[in-house]
Amino acid sequence: MTDTTIRSVVDLPAKVEPAIVVGAGAAGLAVAHALMNAGVPTAILEKESRLAEPWHRRHKQLHLNTHRDLSSLPGLPYPPGTPAFPHRTVVIRHMNDFREENRLPVQFGVAVEEIAFKGDHWAVRTGAGLRLARNVVVATGRDRQPFIPEWKGMKDFVGRIIHSADFGDAQAYAGQKVLVVGAGNSGFDALNHLAGIDTAAIWLSARSGPALLPKRIGKIAVHRLSPFMARLPLRVADAVMSATQRLAFGDLTKFGLPPAPAGGASRLTSDYTAIAADDGAVSAIKAGKITVVPGIREFTRDGVILADGSLIYPDIVIAATGYRTGLEPMVGKLGVLDAKGVPLFNGGQADPKLPGLWFTGMRPSIRGCFANAGILAKAIAKRIAGSASHQPGASR
Repeated sequence: MTDTTIRSVVDLPAKVEPAIVVGAGAAGLAVAHALMNAGVPTAILEKESRLAEPWHRRHKQLHLNTHRDLSSLPGLPYPPGTPAFPHRTVVIRHMNDFREENRLPVQFGVAVEEIAFKGDHWAVRTGAGLRLARNVVVATGRDRQPFIPEWKGMKDFVGRIIHSADFGDAQAYAGQKVLVVGAGNSGFDALNHLAGIDTAAIWLSARSGPALLPKRIGKIAVHRLSPFMARLPLRVADAVMSATQRLAFGDLTKFGLPPAPAGGASRLTSDYTAIAADDGAVSAIKAGKITVVPGIREFTRDGVILADGSLIYPDIVIAATGYRTGLEPMVGKLGVLDAKGVPLFNGGQADPKLPGLWFTGMRPSIRGCFANAGILAKAIAKRIAGSASHQPGASR
């Protein structure tokens, strides 16, 4: 027997595991918890060395846009006195508390490279070796990889171009001329913080108008109404959001914002555009502190040419241009992703030709990511526990 043969035998996984969850974010923790409560032994593989790494990396001003009471993991409310919209450090602590309280077996530093179907089970190739499982739940998140378009001339631009994920400390923008590209959720998050900073100029480049709601109307946190909104037909939910936006802000097209191409609930479903939350940006737009400008045509060495031919000279460009799932290396060969790299099915849905493959947390929800994580977790656990596939000796 050669050394190569010996190594290949040693590297073979010892057993087919009932379930592997890939990713220990909110969606991954929730589904692992639901599976274990349903009697399905589950391993959780996390490529980072600690929980909530994306939350650690985000800017220090970050708060949830979703209400505390609808943003906790299953069975673990936030401590008394937690603000209505928790700070990122509170969210990080919450996720760690959930893991510890439920003794969830997260294996850190294990990056999944590829998942392959083997007929009656799945082969999960990781940086730490091969694993086999009857069920694999991919919970790596829809915001895994920040995306910046390849604008013409951007490599010659002498200013800074950053993604909104790297926003950093809002005070660092004092005295700067800032261009925010994108009027979605992350764009308005940046604008909400910039509105309170003494900048030299702020521009918002928007190709289409946002689905935009205030964080509060009076003393009412608008997100508290999301469970009701989620039960409405799309066209009705669109109409309610549009009316709320108009009531709260008036006609924003008067200030340069283009009209939204479709209703907020419809866009959430069709192209996964999250609903933006205003916390000061609209007032700054109306006051003239933030100037709405057209989309970007191209960059020059020291400026940006806009779609109408006008030229502006920002010091910093914040690309609030969304994220990609980055799932192509892992599952791209399976034909389960759409053109944007988003899984074609989510939660309790599955492809009958690929039994045992599940996705969770891959699309935005009107309820918010934490509430949706619990709902999808129950659906997946019910499907897996309802079959015999999680038993060690099972076959299909």
